[in-house]
This record gives sequence, structure tokens and C-alpha cells, in this order.
Amino acid sequence: MAKRERVVRMSVEQPLWRALTGYRVLTMIYAVLLFAFGRERYERPWVAVAYLAVMCVWTLATLPRVANAASCTKRFLAADLTVALVGILLTPLADAHAQSVDGPTLPSIWTAGSVLAFAIKGGWRWAGVASSLVAVANIVERGDPSRDTLHNVLLVWVASIAIGYVVEVARASERTLARALEIEAATRERERLARDIHDSVLQVLAMVQRRGTALGGEAAELGRMAGEQEVALRTLVAGGLTRPSLVSEDESEGAVVRVVEVDDEPDDDTPVDLRLLLAPRAGARVTLSEPGAPVLLVPPAARELAAAVGAALDNVRVHAGEDARAWILVEDWPDEVIVTVRDDGPGIPEGRLAQAEGEGRMGVALSIRGRLRDLGGSAELISVPGQGTEVELKVPRGKAGQGR
Repeated sequence: MAKRERVVRMSVEQPLWRALTGYRVLTMIYAVLLFAFGRERYERPWVAVAYLAVMCVWTLATLPRVANAASCTKRFLAADLTVALVGILLTPLADAHAQSVDGPTLPSIWTAGSVLAFAIKGGWRWAGVASSLVAVANIVERGDPSRDTLHNVLLVWVASIAIGYVVEVARASERTLARALEIEAATRERERLARDIHDSVLQVLAMVQRRGTALGGEAAELGRMAGEQEVALRTLVAGGLTRPSLVSEDESEGAVVRVVEVDDEPDDDTPVDLRLLLAPRAGARVTLSEPGAPVLLVPPAARELAAAVGAALDNVRVHAGEDARAWILVEDWPDEVIVTVRDDGPGIPEGRLAQAEGEGRMGVALSIRGRLRDLGGSAELISVPGQGTEVELKVPRGKAGQGR
């Protein structure tokens, strides 16, 4: 029995890291151009040249650090913010009139990239700390800050905190979605196991109970025990097991859910003939009517459809009696495959299926309808008391795989 692990990874924040990478490069170029076009006003241009050179080398060398949250460590964030703060505080040294003229600082809007990295990495609290430090540095650099300076400082502070809050909400949503996908996968696996158990173990236990009761004596006690185990097993199958969450807590990887899928048979995409799978079902009391040409379906769809037909025939044998006759009709249409199972039994009283599901007897719900639902198809059951039962199974080729 082969197993494989399917990883579903979702990360809303990953596009933000790519945008931040582009932002840092563009704002680096912008800061260099600002100096190049306004270099005549700098009293100590060599200070600006030295700082901008360091900033450019730092920006280009650390681009991999802002590719994702895992690479963007706390140590890098601290160093990056230090580069931005040093550039702000060096501005009056390079431009003596910077405090009296409301001009740009040496790093200019490149500083916002450092603050945004804090926001994306750690959320709004980290963004608040980083933007506050930048605000203090700007106020110190200006000495007597103007209204425009205060406006810019407030804008960076509010924007970074808002982005950090949005990132936190997105992460929480990702984890919720991943957990939902995990629960859905667990439910599907539980239904698959329930179908297999119903087709084998539960049927045997039910038969032992009936035969033991009919024989009496020690066999009756054996039948009673088999009946108790059948009820216990049905309850377990219907309720399922509570599984611990497999959702990754590593926010740097985004929300991750790992689903272990079990393959009962090796992977094979070669279409199979449904008629070959249904032929063993035919017998003295089961008549199989099929097309003259192969009815091709991909293996998973063919196996599940054949299993659903088997479950329907088991229901005929159990509920209609060993002497009941059944007919299987296979129709191969261009857009779908239809298999009809009809018997001449007493039929199903109205409301009996709902009552059976309430008692944990999930034969029709899981072994038949559940299989067809997984294939994107449908199962319709028509029964009139005294006139037998008809089960129509439909599998669309577009959902189950084109076999031609």
C-alpha cells in the first residue's frame, strides 16, 4: 500500500515580499537621483556619496533577505533599520541647511522599506516600534520639525501599522482555511474507510448475526456478539476520530496543511473497461446488460463505480433476500456513463433510508452516494413498495476522466 504526502501551501504575504523587494530597489535609485540632481546644495557631498554607496551595496546584497519571511531575520531587520536611521541623522552633516530647509533626507523614502519589512515580518506591533524610531530620528534631524515633517512621519506610522495589521489578519485567515482543508481531507478519508468497512466487515458481521440467530444455541450468542460489534463499529465510523491539527505554525512558510493520501493500488492513468470490473457480478440471479464496445474510464473512477454497483447488489441480497433477482444495465454516453441496478424485491418503505442513516447504517449514504459524489456524479434511488428498487448511477466523463 503506497503512501504519498500532498502539501497545500497558501501565503497571502508572499506577494508583499516581492513588492517590498522591488520597492527597495526603486527607492534606492530614487535616493541616488535626488542627490545627483541636487548635489550643488550639499556642503559635504562626500558624506552623502559615502552613505549612498553603502546604502546601495547594502540594498543589492540583501535582496535575498527580503524574499520571504524566513530569510528576513530579526538581526537583519535591526541592521537594516540602523542603516536607515544613520542616513537620516547624517543628513545635517552632509547638508548644513537641511534643518532650515524642508528637504529630503539622504535615504529619502528608502527608509519606509525598512519599516514595511518590520510590518510584514512581525505585524502591527513591530511596525509601530520601527516607525516610532524613524519618527524620532526625523524629529532629531530637523531640530524644529515643520508641519510637513510631522505629516510625513504620521503617514509612515499609520501606513506601516495598517499594513502590519492586514498581514496578521491574512495569516489568521490562511490558518483557518488550511484547517478547513485539513478537516475536509480527513472527512473524505473517513468516508472512504467507512465505505470499505461497510463493503466488507459490516456485511460479514450482519450476516453472522442473522445466521447465528437463526441457528440458535451457542451460535445465537455468537450472533449477538457480532451484532454488538457491528453497532459499535458503525458508531465509530459515523462519528470518526478527532485528529490533531497538522497546520504549520511557522508563519514564515504561510499556512500549510499536509495530507497523507493512501493508494490501494499503484498509479495508473491507463483507461480500463468498466465491463471487465462488472462481469464478476453477473450470476444466476444477476443479469448484466452491457454495450458491445468497451466502456473506458480512468481506473479510480471505474473502481469506485464498480464498488458502488457491488454495494447496491449487496443491499439487494441483504434486504430483498437470497432469491431476489437483479439486473445491471450499463449505458455508455459521450458525456457520461450510466449504470442502473434494478431488483424485483419488496422495495423500500418511505422514510426507511433516513431512519437507517440515523441508526448509523450508512450503506446507501456512503457506499453508493458517497462514491459517486467523490467522482462528481450522482446516485438516484427509486423504490416503490412491492415493485422493487432501482438505483441509477451517473458518472460524468468530464469529472471522472475521459477514457476515449
